[in-house]
Amino acid sequence: MSSKIVTFGEVIMRLSPPGNKTMKQSSEMEFYFGGTELNVASSLATLGCDVKHISNVSDDFVGESAISFIKSFGIDTSFINTNEHPLGLYFLEVGSSVRASRITYNRLHGSFSHIKPEQVDWKKALESCEFFHWTGISPGISEGAYETLKEGLKLAREMGIQITTDPAYRSNLWKYGKNGNEILKELVSYSTIFIGGVNEINEILDTQFSTDQKGFIEACKELKKQIPSIHRIFDKVRIGVTASSQQTQGRAWVEETYFETELLEVSPVVDRIGTGDAFAAGLIYGLLNFDDEKALKFANAACAIKHTILGDTNYCSAEDILEVMNGNSGGRIKR
Repeated sequence: MSSKIVTFGEVIMRLSPPGNKTMKQSSEMEFYFGGTELNVASSLATLGCDVKHISNVSDDFVGESAISFIKSFGIDTSFINTNEHPLGLYFLEVGSSVRASRITYNRLHGSFSHIKPEQVDWKKALESCEFFHWTGISPGISEGAYETLKEGLKLAREMGIQITTDPAYRSNLWKYGKNGNEILKELVSYSTIFIGGVNEINEILDTQFSTDQKGFIEACKELKKQIPSIHRIFDKVRIGVTASSQQTQGRAWVEETYFETELLEVSPVVDRIGTGDAFAAGLIYGLLNFDDEKALKFANAACAIKHTILGDTNYCSAEDILEVMNGNSGGRIKR
């Protein structure tokens, strides 16, 4: 099934010592292109969806390489502009067992942070669009990114487009004088599908709901009460045993009904980066193809399988994800 999906967000380069080395013990780095919304776009494109990504990259060979990477998935890059500022970076040390992974960012003055509303023709960008996906990371990077996103959301809402949001709050962002929680609540009010749980709701509404099932349901009710445009809420639950062993589960509140998936266990974990993005992409694909409960199961399976793939992108096909969703998680060789 080919559907028009638009994503908006930073294209960022990840630099990481090979394997599970620390920076101190390594003299070489591996790099990957990613970014929360781009990870969703590339996963959806891998699943066969028609996707367009909106962003800024650097006007140099690094930006050219990033665009080449994005095009390799078949993603429409016609709304990715270039400027003289460097591409954003982040550095990752991959943990193992009891040693946690560590990340540090260099993104607040990158090419995406200089995006302006007048650079995006939203009316043209949203033509034939069915889903528009954004996250709370983008408006935290700069005021220009916030204003640009807001224009797109307002038009998408007027056009009746389904707007999915993962309103992740990152305290290390929001350096330009705006209150992140207030801005996120404002932008979520344009959205229709909420991808997040109690922690995200508490951040936006300044509430203190518990993270158990009862607290989740009460938090969802309060979110829908305060932001009536949200009609479906889907949450990814991750249970970390160690850095090398994780469990994932999905839960949802739709039409006053709670449902959840079974737990999926992943051990050993190859790469945790992009697993939440794989969940979001799996959910959007699922909502285009299945009912809500099956969409949630598909999203959880997509999240679980991404833990086994190195890099930011989930390269698995819909068939691979469906096999895991249907219980075939033994990892037997396919011949």
